[in-house]
Amino acid sequence: MGAVLSVLKAAGARFSVDGYFDPSPVGLDRLVKEGIHPGKAFPSVEQAVMSGGRDLVLIGSPNHLHAEHLMLALYGQTPVFVEKPIVRTESESYSLAQRLSREATPDLYVGLVLRSAPIVREILSIIREGHLGQIVSIDATEHLPPEHGAYLARNWRRKREWGGSFLLDKVCHDFDILGEIAGARAEKVMSFGGRGIFRPDREPPARSYSNGEAAYESWPGGWAATGDAFRSASDVTDHQTALVQYANGVQLSFHSNSSTALRERRWYIAGTQGTLIADLVRNTVMWRRSLDLSPPVRRQYDVSEIDHNGADVAMALDLIAALTGNAAFPVSAYHAIEAGMTVMAIDKALATGQVVDCTTMWTTLDAAMGV
Repeated sequence: MGAVLSVLKAAGARFSVDGYFDPSPVGLDRLVKEGIHPGKAFPSVEQAVMSGGRDLVLIGSPNHLHAEHLMLALYGQTPVFVEKPIVRTESESYSLAQRLSREATPDLYVGLVLRSAPIVREILSIIREGHLGQIVSIDATEHLPPEHGAYLARNWRRKREWGGSFLLDKVCHDFDILGEIAGARAEKVMSFGGRGIFRPDREPPARSYSNGEAAYESWPGGWAATGDAFRSASDVTDHQTALVQYANGVQLSFHSNSSTALRERRWYIAGTQGTLIADLVRNTVMWRRSLDLSPPVRRQYDVSEIDHNGADVAMALDLIAALTGNAAFPVSAYHAIEAGMTVMAIDKALATGQVVDCTTMWTTLDAAMGV
């Protein structure tokens, strides 16, 4: 939440922090450096989230605590912002959906930051305007540089009991947008993956970059961190592939790897009337209709590695607009629940080695939502 408060300030929001609950506030130094007073340290999460007289409650705890903290916060009247993934398990997803649909709750905003990215807004606009025709198939990737992967291998996200899974924590962003592009829920999924990078027998002979700088440890590990990415006893994947067939026939292939020399986050979207390639690292989009022989339409967006290519401040502006009643937030809690559950089904396919039919999962979710 230190990062979220920082970008809210950068977006021009005027605010003060009443206080926080965090037994190990690793982000406190960032607030101090940015001139944001953290307020008082509350002795319990109940006091932090349920006291009145505030404009916003922010939840940035490790993923396994989201459901507990959300349920407490939703008893109040104050709007809530929670980091992605919204919750960690299927059962938590059903409980939250039931709570949101059957009881009066304050507004809930979820930090699926790609929804606010200018390039993603344009991609969705191109698709909704029909320039690609009907979407047929999608190929997507998420390939991280070594330092990012090592951070995940050392951070609390290395444990399923805390983070859920590599894909759930890192890539639920993508599955939110990809489901929106497909225009349907996942029907069947399958997945393969494992730990092929950050393990003792694959430790590199040298832990330094070609310029002499230390490798694999420059990012602060955060809460419950371990010091060695290759001996962290991680039980989540560091590479994984997934195949998804959506209910309308659209097919997706997804390839992820947490330590690559050539970083990539790319979506190749093929439709009946056109094709689009989005490069979310270099922040470019290119598309052309199938029978158009002229050069593809190209757009270059500003590149800024430290804030998701401008998406962080864009999300802060979206949050400010929602809180002031000037615009709806670009993603709903139900979108976040569906994106998370799609990834949970993929992880179930990985664990069982079988194709997973998602029908029962969605039927149960709809029942929880009262649909």
